[in-house]
Amino acid sequence: MLLCQELTYKYYTYQKDTTMFVYKEKNYECPFELGLSMLSRKWNALVLYHLSSGTKRYSELKRLIHGITQKMLTQTLRELESFQLIHREVYPVVPPKVEYSLTENGEEILPILEKIHAFGEAMYTRYEKEGLIESEEALD
Repeated sequence: MLLCQELTYKYYTYQKDTTMFVYKEKNYECPFELGLSMLSRKWNALVLYHLSSGTKRYSELKRLIHGITQKMLTQTLRELESFQLIHREVYPVVPPKVEYSLTENGEEILPILEKIHAFGEAMYTRYEKEGLIESEEALD
């Protein structure tokens, strides 16, 4: 059931019931907005993508996600945990060991991420054929 006002855009239509709802002290107008908020931050989808291949430690994620700062990775992991998309497992050892994995909710997003990946590959191929892709060596 959709809770959004009927609006027609170029590619989709959704309907509105005047009902709004609150999750984690934030107002949402429809489930689409809630779902989008889980993926819309710059690093969220990348963290989920890397966790799709299995459990990772903080340092592994930091190494896999180029350009993310320690502060942003920590914030992103906390946010994804608050959305119940990832699980944080803390082991009582010295030095501390913390591992991150997808929850059932997080695994439900994987088909969406796979579609985004396929779209990205298709666009990459198209742009490469049009000469719009620069090689990494050209950027150095």
